[in-house]
Amino acid sequence: MNSSLGMLAAMLPGQADAALIISGENRRYFTGFVSSAGYLLVTRNNAYLFVDFRYAEAAKSIAAGCEVISFSDFGKEFAAVLQKENVKSLLYEGSAFTLSQAARIDEILTKCGAEGIRSDDADRCISKLRIIKTAHETEKIITAQRITEQALKDTLKLVREGVAERDLALELEYRMRKLGADGISFDLIVIAGQKTSMPHGVPGENRIRPGDFITFDIGALYRGYHSDMTRTYAYGYVNDKQKRIYSVVKQAQQLALDAVKAGVRCCDVDKAAREYIYHAGFEGCFGHSTGHGVGLEIHEQPFVSSKNEKALESGMVITVEPGVYLPGEFGVRIEDMVTVTSEGCINLATLSKELTIL
Repeated sequence: MNSSLGMLAAMLPGQADAALIISGENRRYFTGFVSSAGYLLVTRNNAYLFVDFRYAEAAKSIAAGCEVISFSDFGKEFAAVLQKENVKSLLYEGSAFTLSQAARIDEILTKCGAEGIRSDDADRCISKLRIIKTAHETEKIITAQRITEQALKDTLKLVREGVAERDLALELEYRMRKLGADGISFDLIVIAGQKTSMPHGVPGENRIRPGDFITFDIGALYRGYHSDMTRTYAYGYVNDKQKRIYSVVKQAQQLALDAVKAGVRCCDVDKAAREYIYHAGFEGCFGHSTGHGVGLEIHEQPFVSSKNEKALESGMVITVEPGVYLPGEFGVRIEDMVTVTSEGCINLATLSKELTIL
């Protein structure tokens, strides 16, 4: 087994002989192999990746730390390994199994004289491993971030009166892929004018007009790892209200960034931004959390929210993204990804956050 699989095996609770992992992100995390389907069985001493014929050749050359088993009859092959490893209790990756998938595995276990354990133990063990990013993982996240920034710089040159939101979003995706991205981190948010008051507005035929704010909430996918960044720009001109709210959000974000440090609770980072926004007179206008972890998934642990009292740890990669949203008027959000350190944080974003009029 490789180091990550070995650590997972060592973390298995005493009542479990093995764990079964089926989510694509976790299979990739532990083996380095990407597939749309498969099963990863981790026992105390060994690991087995079950794949069908479509992935067998590639898995045998790429998957690390495990024995690859190509199956035509999964139940038969799986049962044989369970018996070989004397597995009597199997811990499910609880958050990933559907009812029908669990029922299928239950049936195989029953025939082998074993039982399944439905709990969040496997998920908690995996989260403890994934929540701290290795230097190699962080490098991929930074590459995704640089691709995102360059694509945005190139796309900003196309902003003009009358251009549609969806066209800018398409241009961004095209440029990310040209720069080496495997895809986009999520459906890109490129919205303008009144639509910027919607935190997750969808790009459409709405066209840029002078006096609009334009929100770019964007990210690239690079070798399985995501980036996430938001910048809000103005087109043509801004009024005093827009200037003030932009200033409030920018300062709130800086206060939250200043609060980020290993040992600081997630809720206290959230509080730094939220209290400033509320004291500025915009209570109720910031309804989402201040941030979240980023890695193989665009939203993963830790969640930087008012309800999360867990402390940040060195090596975590999180976003810091406060905003103010005025329905029917406009909204402002500014978002950076940072790496948590024992002294503070390292900002992975390099683009200016000064109010910019295009």
